Amino acid sequence: MSGATGGTPVFRLRGLRHVYHGRQVALDGVDLEIRAGEQVVLLGANGSGKSTLLKVLDGILGPTGGEMDVFGEPVRTVTEGREEDAHRFHRRVGLVFQDPDIQLFSATVFDDVAFGPLQLGLSQEEVRAACEEAMELMDIGRLRDRAPFELSGGEKKRAAIASVLSLRPDVLLLDEPTAALDPRTKWVLVNLIRELGGTGRTIVTATHELDIVPLIAERAVVLGEERRVLADGPVERVLGDRDLLVRANLIHERLHLLGLEGSPVQR
Repeated sequence: MSGATGGTPVFRLRGLRHVYHGRQVALDGVDLEIRAGEQVVLLGANGSGKSTLLKVLDGILGPTGGEMDVFGEPVRTVTEGREEDAHRFHRRVGLVFQDPDIQLFSATVFDDVAFGPLQLGLSQEEVRAACEEAMELMDIGRLRDRAPFELSGGEKKRAAIASVLSLRPDVLLLDEPTAALDPRTKWVLVNLIRELGGTGRTIVTATHELDIVPLIAERAVVLGEERRVLADGPVERVLGDRDLLVRANLIHERLHLLGLEGSPVQR
């Protein structure tokens, strides 16, 4: 598998499939390896399986075919074995959903950020330290006493990420983190994600917004409409292959032919 260099394998997928309700194919033979410390983007048009793949990596969904190892062990051993193994896995891997309202349900932002650490049985001092660290990383300390419904879309996204970061996961999975944000808020969040990449975490971001890719990742994995990996390699090479982007329905063929698709490959 191309694109995976350095570090130890965090995820290794071979021929992985996921079928909803026994009939709707969401992933169909995905081969992929992601190593510790990598910043990877999953690119693909709507319906290509990006969100499903993140949920499989997070253990929310299980493979219905193929093989998947996480941290060197078969996924079923980790997520369906001993309770302490599953608990440890879900602490090490955190998923931030596209819709932040799924993760924000408490009376205040601080309560939401503290929810995960409290489930671990940490002391009050440990919980507070984890929350302060997460809120500082997302620059939302001033929002700690605000109710989630009072926040803007961008503030909700940052609070949702903080609620996962408070568990101090090794792997952070982000599903369309800049979707539906205004331009200023979008680039604030992109910069924060870029800074997270410098903390040593493995970060996997699903997006179809090509302009943010060079800023948040070194490697791009393209999921095609066949719901398997179409390309995998350095960001510059993947974004420079315009025929590939057209084939993956990430840019429009007519705009491609006219040279009007913009400049997503430029930094």
